[in-house]
Amino acid sequence: MLTVLEVVKKTSEFFASKGIESPRLNAELLLGHVLGLPRMRLYLEFERPLSEAELTAVRELVRRRGRREPLQHVLGHTDFCGLRLKTDGRALIPRPETELLVETVVARVGTAPATILDLGTGSGAIALALAVAYPQAAVTAIDESPGALELARENAASTGLADRITFVQSDWFEGLPKEARFDLVVSNPPYLSQDEVGSAEPEVREHEPIGALLAGDAGLADLERISLLAAAVLQPAGMLAVETGTGHHARLALLLSGAGYARSESLKDLSGRDRFFLAWR
Repeated sequence: MLTVLEVVKKTSEFFASKGIESPRLNAELLLGHVLGLPRMRLYLEFERPLSEAELTAVRELVRRRGRREPLQHVLGHTDFCGLRLKTDGRALIPRPETELLVETVVARVGTAPATILDLGTGSGAIALALAVAYPQAAVTAIDESPGALELARENAASTGLADRITFVQSDWFEGLPKEARFDLVVSNPPYLSQDEVGSAEPEVREHEPIGALLAGDAGLADLERISLLAAAVLQPAGMLAVETGTGHHARLALLLSGAGYARSESLKDLSGRDRFFLAWR
């Protein structure tokens, strides 16, 4: 019978042959998932033999990951801002960069917002994280995709936040009441160009919803639309915060200078790349 260490080594080698980044980490996370053990606990049980049932379960997950299905889809979940969220092909997998967007918003927003709008909510990650950060806020989460909204509702229920968020199926602002106003509008919209999507890893290109990634006009189409229309729904001194693609900030700054905003700010991510754009009405 194979031991934990032998399975980790064989799986790591297999993943490396498939071009999977961090093959050892992937192997340990999958094995820990099957055995119900935290990853670091595996190191204390390297000599433990696996039963045939455990090996069968591991092989199925390894097969899926070897076909470049995202690790988060194989595991069925990911962690975002301290929340355990369900992940599958209905919405983008929440990413660390978007966690930084939430952290940036909380650091810059000033007075706690009473009303928050999350545009293109996907899995619900941003809306849920902000609902935790601002327990008194009324949060509205919009997405055009019925499947994404279904996933977001499932995540709201599993995190105990279902009564904090109003979900709306809409093409950006169109489904909002005309009188709706918000202290904070946040969005991680599609912002990749066709070339960027084409060169993405198979995990992204083949398993995540392309409509949530790809935007026209070199990735700027949805960002520009959101930035222009958000001014009409923001309260005075309200803030817009968006995650962006490469090379978008100069055009956004020019666009927003004449769109009813008092000021704007460009911020970099941890790699030094322009990533977040903030504007205040």
